[in-house]
Amino acid sequence: MSDSKQQTGGQDRDRINVHQDYELRDWSKKYGVTPDELKKAVAKVGDRARDVEAHLKRGERS
Repeated sequence: MSDSKQQTGGQDRDRINVHQDYELRDWSKKYGVTPDELKKAVAKVGDRARDVEAHLKRGERS
């Protein structure tokens, strides 16, 4: 299923799609990490924004 920019809200806002350049850029900026660090965090804890944020706040960036 592709990420539709017209369908915003709900689950779409709660998940990070690292395969969409604009999402990777925006989430990386929000969390103050590089795109590579964000990709690693998503690979480790999944794509839910709250889980990624908690992971990064714990200082687990590698």
